[in-house]
Amino acid sequence: MTEYVLGIDGGTESIRARVFTLDGRSVGDHAAPYDTQFPAPSHAEQNPEDWWTAAGVAVKGAIAAAGLTPDAIGALACDTTSCTVVALDSNGAPVRPCLLWMDVRAHREAADILASGDPALRINGGGAGPLSPEWMLPKALWIKRNQPDIWSKTAMVGEYQDFMTLRLTGRWTASLNNMTMRWHYQTRHGGWPDALLARVGLADLRDKWPKDFAAPGEVIGPLTKEAAAHLGLTEACQVVQGGADAFIGMIGLGVTQPGDLALITGSSHLQLGVAMRETHTNGVWGTYADCVYPGRDIIEGGQTSTGSVIAWFKRNFAPDATYDDLNALAEALPPGAEGLLAVDHFQGNRTPHTDALARGAITGLTLKHTPAHVYRALIEGVCLGTRAIVDAFGTAFEAKRIVVAGGAVNAPFWLQIHADTLGLPLEVTEQPEAPCLGAAILASVGAGAYEDIDSACAAMVRTARVIEPDMQSHAAYAPIFERYQAAFGALKQIRE
Repeated sequence: MTEYVLGIDGGTESIRARVFTLDGRSVGDHAAPYDTQFPAPSHAEQNPEDWWTAAGVAVKGAIAAAGLTPDAIGALACDTTSCTVVALDSNGAPVRPCLLWMDVRAHREAADILASGDPALRINGGGAGPLSPEWMLPKALWIKRNQPDIWSKTAMVGEYQDFMTLRLTGRWTASLNNMTMRWHYQTRHGGWPDALLARVGLADLRDKWPKDFAAPGEVIGPLTKEAAAHLGLTEACQVVQGGADAFIGMIGLGVTQPGDLALITGSSHLQLGVAMRETHTNGVWGTYADCVYPGRDIIEGGQTSTGSVIAWFKRNFAPDATYDDLNALAEALPPGAEGLLAVDHFQGNRTPHTDALARGAITGLTLKHTPAHVYRALIEGVCLGTRAIVDAFGTAFEAKRIVVAGGAVNAPFWLQIHADTLGLPLEVTEQPEAPCLGAAILASVGAGAYEDIDSACAAMVRTARVIEPDMQSHAAYAPIFERYQAAFGALKQIRE
């Protein structure tokens, strides 16, 4: 049995390879960057060949950093950005740059697809939407409508994940993870969305999608001779299916059981929970059956602007202060920042209101208030937005355990307000690179080191610390949360 596995994380700006032992310790890593092109407003593209070139650099660098020989790695798995759509010819070569996940040119196509009313759209707020222009179908439809010559040359349409699998194994195989949460494939409701594709003029997409697919943790096959040489590994190394970075990050955080929630923080927030049951309702995305774990449903929420709001404030109104300075001043203030309330919808609201025209606000300003008051109110607004999403999940998801990843893990003040507004403890794990660890966990399962993902997580994920809520502060936030909830409707009324 192998002693080491490899997790490969294909991100927006670079690809990172990290070597792990079978108890989840990182022993070597390396990253290699690639470029993004923005050929027009709302467009974002990358060259898939750059991913493959960078993967060779990253994997070789990680093996060298770990001080290992190529035959030490028994299995690998990848996670990648999702909704990063590739168009390939019959030889697997790109016929155009990919449409990166952040590319939103297909907004008209998204609206047209949602208007079809097909039952497969139940995962989009129960059919009410939104259907993001980032997703697979709108982007494929955009290419077909706007670049028919390229569409006619395209033999294969897939994602970054599928391109990597093809290069690694020679097999055109999709990830069930991407299929269920972004391609409208539904394991319990008819499988492939053939009726939806026909309704929107994409019936021929089915022939371009992979015929084969594998769930996270399933072995796809060994490295080809060419791939092994490119990565500096051996052909004995098994390639195991991964998926979308944030969802594989759930595995790396040990978020496996109903009631577990992954709170992934950064410029925006993402909330991914293991639901108690299937549900499709307004204001949330999902649930996605068998998306990460067999037999379980994943529910999804998200905030569009979170860390970016805090960065905006500091950049424009406190450029000479450090975050430590601002945190110390804000921490000395009581919950509610002495009457200030901030709404975090600076770039619209994704969930639970799904309103792209929603906007941020700061209310209750008096001459007493200082930058520290505003800073605290903005952080509280973000945290109250997270609570609003968890509440919107309803009885299909009752939060019992929350594990945090991303930038907020380095901000104790922010973590404490999250715990206080939610009234629940937050866990931070030892390994901050949750997607990489999640991919390595899947590789360990594929290598036969563990029976299933649950047992692998139990062995490879460890809690570093727990942030307990201050229940007095939680009680103080109750009326503030009511005001936060009411602010959306009031601001919408003014807007209209």
